Amino acid sequence: MNTANSLAIVAGAGAGLGQSLLSRFQAGGMTVVGLGRTRPEHPVGIFHELDLSDPERVNSVVSDLIATHGPPKIVVHNTAELMIGPFAETTLDDYQRTWTSMVQSLVVLGQCVLQPMVRGGGGALIVSGATASLRGGPRFSAFASAKFALRGLTQSLAREYQPAGVHVAHVILDGIIDTTRSRDRHSLDPSKMMNPDEIAEVYWQLAHQPRSTWTHELDLRPASETF
Repeated sequence: MNTANSLAIVAGAGAGLGQSLLSRFQAGGMTVVGLGRTRPEHPVGIFHELDLSDPERVNSVVSDLIATHGPPKIVVHNTAELMIGPFAETTLDDYQRTWTSMVQSLVVLGQCVLQPMVRGGGGALIVSGATASLRGGPRFSAFASAKFALRGLTQSLAREYQPAGVHVAHVILDGIIDTTRSRDRHSLDPSKMMNPDEIAEVYWQLAHQPRSTWTHELDLRPASETF
């Protein structure tokens, strides 16, 4: 797929992986746009601060981008709402918040970009998953249930849109991404964490796979991570 001079959108483009993705796509000659709730200190490319679960706001921003730059060739859904707590103390609002952040936001984004991508000749939609996409651990009932739903939604979109030329892929990030925040929180050796620039390189390669060998699901982890 030729992506030079075309549009790339990253939803959930905060500090860390989101910004690394934008940097990699920009280095590949693309016009890059980040969407998210919080503007990074020094955002790469264009950044729109917005609630990704708000259909009217997202549709307005994405429609304007498509009118200006044409349909996107790469779209990444990279949102997360980490909720950890005992089941008995996890409220219905906690479940609704995690679902809204991760699942509803993909529904909203997908309805804005997928049909234009088809009309524009195809592209790639990549969704960031997690260990919790496959395995629900204790105290992760809200997060895991939303990540499971996100994985199922991504599979459905792949089966519907792959024949129309859109490569839909789900990437399971089985490890902790190396950011300033995660170093402070987990006190891990950076060699045992996932480098966001190296993850971004894998996403770039995934988006450029030939049509005869599309990957739907890929799992990434540090060499030290058990699985």
